[in-house]
Amino acid sequence: MEAESEPYVRLATMRQLHQVVADLNRATSLADTLQAVADGVVTGLGYELACVNLVQPDGDLVIAAFAGNAAAEALITGRVGSRASWERRLSMGEAWGDLHFIPHTEGWVLMEDDVPQWHTDGPEPRFAGEWHPQDRLYAPMYASGGGQELLGVISVDRPRNGRHPGAWGQEALQMYASQAAIAISNARLRANMQRALVRLEREQQALRASEESFRQAFEYAPSGMAIAEMGGDQHGRLLRTNDALCRLLCRPASTMRRYSFADLVHPEDIGTLLRTSAEGGRAELRLARRDGTYVWVSLRNSVVADTTDGPRFLLTHVEDIEERKRHELHLAHRASHDQLTGLPNSAELRTRLASRLCRRPHGHSSARATAVEALDAAYGEPAAPGTSVPEHDFDYNPHTDAGFYDHHVHAVAPTSAAGGADDGTKGLAVLFCDLDGFKSINDRFGHHTGDAVLIEVARRLTTCVRDGDTVARLGGDEFVVLADGLGNADAADLAVRLRNAIIPPIRVDGRAVRVGASFGIGWASCGMTAEEVLQSADQRMYVEKRSRAKVHRRAG
Repeated sequence: MEAESEPYVRLATMRQLHQVVADLNRATSLADTLQAVADGVVTGLGYELACVNLVQPDGDLVIAAFAGNAAAEALITGRVGSRASWERRLSMGEAWGDLHFIPHTEGWVLMEDDVPQWHTDGPEPRFAGEWHPQDRLYAPMYASGGGQELLGVISVDRPRNGRHPGAWGQEALQMYASQAAIAISNARLRANMQRALVRLEREQQALRASEESFRQAFEYAPSGMAIAEMGGDQHGRLLRTNDALCRLLCRPASTMRRYSFADLVHPEDIGTLLRTSAEGGRAELRLARRDGTYVWVSLRNSVVADTTDGPRFLLTHVEDIEERKRHELHLAHRASHDQLTGLPNSAELRTRLASRLCRRPHGHSSARATAVEALDAAYGEPAAPGTSVPEHDFDYNPHTDAGFYDHHVHAVAPTSAAGGADDGTKGLAVLFCDLDGFKSINDRFGHHTGDAVLIEVARRLTTCVRDGDTVARLGGDEFVVLADGLGNADAADLAVRLRNAIIPPIRVDGRAVRVGASFGIGWASCGMTAEEVLQSADQRMYVEKRSRAKVHRRAG
């Protein structure tokens, strides 16, 4: 069963990966980009040494950047390995997706080839998965566009944890190599574009030559390029687009001239576009395709200046980042959802619950009337006379916080009217569910059966709630349901429906097993924290569990 902290570790890894990828895009030259690639492996991916081998025009690979060891950098930077030797290395060992791992038991045959390398002797691994000093791990970098043109290879060594990277580490290195290839391609493209723009400022003969060079670079760039007007009534209108951008948006060049990027951007991203500066501005946003769908792109602006009249045209580089965004969404989902059941996990549950709460208790002018009293009133259990009610410092300032609370919909707990009738107040119900008899199933039939039971219980709970409700797995055999807009009777009815949905037998590998369920109903109320709300529901669940006879909680 996955540890609750693992999503946080994954999220931290994803943030480190995003940071080093951002550093790649801040590099201003090809040399800086290559060094940023090597540095990113060391600072963000957990390796002590990293080397970037770049493909030269003749096909051989030169060591263009090194990070992690100054002595090794001085020894091998600038040295060249033949393409044939590299192809041999990339065909050996184990394929980890796009990565290639050559264990020391196989790599000894490479000791005498012409690829520059560093290595040290070391003892045999003490346990499976331990890194050996002569292990080799390579991450090839391929040009974007769907081909397999090799741009270079990232070599890494000495993981800081001393182990072979797991599936998560392999995926991070593979994603980083993909982003590094894009950054190197973009750096080369920017260098070519800058050289073309410089030639535009020379004499007429040099101007004509540079214009042709610019046209070639623009038309045949692997990523989208556009030239737009600057200033005037037609500001932003597209004057020219290359084939790559037309293919990306599935629109012919003739129709692209009718639009500006403001006409194509997703409505939610229009503010991002307007905040992007003309000179050196960058933005990640969605553009509309011809069929009405949207694609994630990265925009980078440059100004094409006229020496006489000043800035005239806006040159925009458009990079397809749909795949990267899909990976980000996938990683974010894995970090916020339970891997077994697919439900929101404990961290996501607390985030959703906290978003509905504020520090100020609704309808109370004094902080002494606490949310705990409101909950007691909801269950008809007022505090006994003389009972000390803890004070809560809600830190509410009516002058500074009024703007926020004017727009905030307060969460309140329903109260019971005279005679136990529902007073009609609707609130956010928190149903804490604990499975009865689940441990005996785990102990008797094993974790495989237990996992299958949890998956089926998650499915049954999800089918019993409304679309806007939340079903989350808190951990182990505990689940929590958030259902807004319910009264006391509504919440009690929902608990009954959920319990009745769980009770029917669950078939696993031809065997029918049963679990029961105990529910505690709590209410979210402004002035409480998410943890206090969950503790309140948890305590009421245990009260309900103890009050019910075992025959109603039987599991088989």
